[in-house]
Amino acid sequence: MEKKKQNDTKQNIVSFLPTGEYYYQKALQALSRDQYDKAQLYLKRAVELSPNDAMILMQYAIVELESERFEHALQLLNEAYLLEDSESDIVFFLSEVNAHLGFLVDARKYAKLYLEMDPDGSYAEEAMEIMDFTDQEELAQFDLDGEEGERFALQERARKWMENGEFESAISLLEKVIEEHPDFWSAYNNLALAYFYVGEVEQSKALLHDVLRRNTGNLHALCNLAVLHYYEKNEEELTHYLQVLSKIQPYMLEHRYKLGATFALVGKYEQAYKWLRSLQKKGHEGDAGFYFWLSHSAYFSGHEKIARQAWEQLLLLAPDKEGLEPWLGQKAGDTLKGLEHNRDFIVEKLENAYRSERLFGLFLLNKTAHRQEIISHPEWINVEEYSPLEKWMLAAAIGESDDLKTVSPTFLRAFEATNLLYEQHHPVATGGSYLFQMWFVLMERGIDKDYSFRNPKALAAAADYMFQSSREDGITKKAISENYGTTSATLTKYVSELIQFLPLFDA
Repeated sequence: MEKKKQNDTKQNIVSFLPTGEYYYQKALQALSRDQYDKAQLYLKRAVELSPNDAMILMQYAIVELESERFEHALQLLNEAYLLEDSESDIVFFLSEVNAHLGFLVDARKYAKLYLEMDPDGSYAEEAMEIMDFTDQEELAQFDLDGEEGERFALQERARKWMENGEFESAISLLEKVIEEHPDFWSAYNNLALAYFYVGEVEQSKALLHDVLRRNTGNLHALCNLAVLHYYEKNEEELTHYLQVLSKIQPYMLEHRYKLGATFALVGKYEQAYKWLRSLQKKGHEGDAGFYFWLSHSAYFSGHEKIARQAWEQLLLLAPDKEGLEPWLGQKAGDTLKGLEHNRDFIVEKLENAYRSERLFGLFLLNKTAHRQEIISHPEWINVEEYSPLEKWMLAAAIGESDDLKTVSPTFLRAFEATNLLYEQHHPVATGGSYLFQMWFVLMERGIDKDYSFRNPKALAAAADYMFQSSREDGITKKAISENYGTTSATLTKYVSELIQFLPLFDA
């Protein structure tokens, strides 16, 4: 009897061997729930089980394309097309993935083929857009004869003038170009930048908005508006344009470059790195600007090796950029933690109403990885409004040796003491920043009163002791003085000299 039960049980067992179709359906269910990671795993298994199913290959490629794994998507679609070359959807996605990879000839070929196969298909509008993109890109690269070549040459001349600071000449030329060619959008964008550089900000914005009204979605206009609002510190408007730009997935190589450079300029380094690195991976040989922004975006998004390689390429094209590296003054692998690498903290100091706070901000230019970005900003460094002391600090911070020749020895000794304090208290934490705030008050008032700042080591030790002993018990002069290579007696002497410059000792 027992034996019969076992035989009956065996007969009731249903053998289940999952097929590619089974995992394909599981993937579709996952996609309907926006579970892309699960869908990717199911589709991978489905392809392994059904490698000759063109529709499964196509669906896997679509998921890979959405995840920006374009090379793998192209491989899958090519396999699917070999199996089903009459399937119009496969043809469309071949066009799209080639456009993303910058293979414009193939992108246009498959877009045209899709429209021939299915002119009223679900992706007809997108295929037309790809045709338009590739036509515009090829025009920019190859059609340099006749009228088109003439207007591009005029714009190039205007661009050169802008690079040399001859903005009025550029404006006159670009205004003539758009008068004769009212649909030449790149000329409008360059004219808007020229207006901005001469202070005609509202006119610049109006022109860019006009471009967007007449040429909806113009990427260069959107990027330029983001940059303008960034420079003007219009946070709400900047956030709006960055959100718009974050949703754009450009086909054209030029647009990828523009998008990456814009994100880098406004400090969105991870997004910048994504686009600029994608260009480099495709063999793009950029200009100096490309490698400059690639290096910065790579460095600040944690890809130091790529950053340094890109900088080497930059120096081959523009040797004068040496000394502007984002990691200047840091060792390979140094952390980017600390207030000296907090751009907003430094900018807040530079724009502070108190000179001692501005001195702190200027000093940090010597330490920050954001130095070039801050110096290049048209609003953050106001040399014309600086006092002599601030000008000296700026010159010392950015290493302008010619300017330092006229700086007083007193300031240079005070600056040396500041560096000694930084050696003991970096990276700068919030608590440590209060020490420097105190020190720059002492430094400012001491120089105003012709204090000589002799013995930088002892001065740094004295300032450190004054700060720490006011906040904690058990701080000894002996321990502090040893850190700076001086003696307790000397530290005591300079404490008595510095204390007179604290505001609370004013008469």
